[in-house]
Amino acid sequence: MPRHVAIVTDSTAYLPQHAMERHRITSVPLTVVLGDQALEEGTEISARSVAQALQKRTPVTTSRPNPEMFAAAYSAAAATGATGIVSLHLSAEFSGTYDAAVLAAQDASVPVRVVDTGMVAMALGFCALAAAEAAESGGTLDEAVAAAEKCAEGTSTYFYVDTLDYLRRGGRIGAAQALVGSALAVKPLLQLDEGRIELREKVRTASKAIARLEEIVVERAGSRPVDIAVHHLAAGERATALAARLRERVPGLAELYVSEVGAVIGAHTGPGLLGAVVSPR
Repeated sequence: MPRHVAIVTDSTAYLPQHAMERHRITSVPLTVVLGDQALEEGTEISARSVAQALQKRTPVTTSRPNPEMFAAAYSAAAATGATGIVSLHLSAEFSGTYDAAVLAAQDASVPVRVVDTGMVAMALGFCALAAAEAAESGGTLDEAVAAAEKCAEGTSTYFYVDTLDYLRRGGRIGAAQALVGSALAVKPLLQLDEGRIELREKVRTASKAIARLEEIVVERAGSRPVDIAVHHLAAGERATALAARLRERVPGLAELYVSEVGAVIGAHTGPGLLGAVVSPR
């Protein structure tokens, strides 16, 4: 029997394909503009291609999906029998994706609740999974939204980048904060706070920054049941090593995901990104 409530998200959730298929979550792609080519994230361009382009200083920008793409996703969900849709998206501080979804929802044939999670990457992905699990257990549209919002409230995202220059260029972090990373080779640790990227701490070296990132994640996880995602861009060895240490140090660890971020987030963070998402069960 078709699920009563359908879940839609966007390509910046970076959910594993098996999880999307298992929970029947639909993803609407954002676009990466590489030079003069507009390419859909997830199907037409890889994060590694973006990393290489950034290293060559090729212009890279990103853009939201158009409302018609969301309208098509909502129509497809309704056609399978869904009587309501929860549409969960990355922070509106980063993208107009939420606004495009809201426009499309106005003309949908079934009720659509569009949610600005204030999250991105697997922080958004965990919200989508929470909504899907609520729907699968027979939850109403409101209950699926509440599950996603509760997940967002409890989820924390921390990350390290080799340079703040890419975030500054894309307008995702202020020029004043970007100066932190250029003075005395200081390495900043960042976090998501109310949908915005904020400076959490300043550390002197990359190795100390990564060690501090690990400590923050362990402290945040505590002994309660949590899911964790480790993300990276062109830093696979760092990510694998961090994940191995977290497996040993987080007693309540339930699921641990390790993945390279997609092209959209990669375009704004640059190669060397290492991040972690902590989501309580």
